[in-house]
Amino acid sequence: MSYRLIAEEKPHHPVSRLARVLGVSRAGFYAWQSRPPSERARADRDLLERIKTIHEETDGIYGAPRIHAELADEDGLRVGRKRVARLMREAGLEGVSRRRRYRVGTTSPGGEAPAAPDLVQRDFTAERPDQLWFADITYVPTWQGWLYLAVVIDACSRYCVGWSMRDDLGADLVYDALGMAVTRRTPDTELIHHSDRGSQYRSLVFGKLLAESGVAASMSSRGDAYDNAAIESFMASIKTELINRRRFKTKDAARSAIFSYIEVFYNPRRRHKGLGQKSPAAYEKMLATASPEPTTS
Repeated sequence: MSYRLIAEEKPHHPVSRLARVLGVSRAGFYAWQSRPPSERARADRDLLERIKTIHEETDGIYGAPRIHAELADEDGLRVGRKRVARLMREAGLEGVSRRRRYRVGTTSPGGEAPAAPDLVQRDFTAERPDQLWFADITYVPTWQGWLYLAVVIDACSRYCVGWSMRDDLGADLVYDALGMAVTRRTPDTELIHHSDRGSQYRSLVFGKLLAESGVAASMSSRGDAYDNAAIESFMASIKTELINRRRFKTKDAARSAIFSYIEVFYNPRRRHKGLGQKSPAAYEKMLATASPEPTTS
């Protein structure tokens, strides 16, 4: 440790002075410096290169826990999580962290139809995919003005099953997101779609699509900011990992980045602590593999 400190500080202070202060010999330092790196040091160097690659591939989003899981699942490297954290710290690498920012309102009061009952009652869990979907809207600032994003998230796997982007907060925004979700998943069992009481979700055309798709409508209690808390995880992720880190000059640039985040990174790759550090796609695949095959008589 003393020799390593001398190596770090020698550009600023004479080696002889550093050696005297630390109580080691100058000759000993030069002998230490000429030794080849140890096997452990070489292993750390190789591991750090892979860590840097993963960090770069995830646009600097992943911190030590997710990189540790990536090394195990994708590379078969069984290393300690503290070792990964140490190497990242020494290399100045860190994942993104959430910070509270101002919020632009996206919930419009009113609507053509009365609010649906709350079928969820704060139970944000689901045992299987396509049992419970959560929906919400967020905003994306660009130099050309606001771009609005509507998403539909599966409560079981956190998979973004549907999404839509528009320049306005009209009903078509949520209609298109639900349309994508229904087309992509073709649910054939009982399914609940839960949202807030915004006018977009209470439009007649949206209610008709729900009915035609055999999806039960559910809406949160009035004035309860946490009644749709399950989808807040997705919104916090996309804001922290993409929207708040970029300055989009055009709405088209924002559309392209959001598409890539959802379909190229989030659904197939982004690891979730609540899913055992698996991505939504990998988690659904695991559930499908674990489910027993139906028997026929």
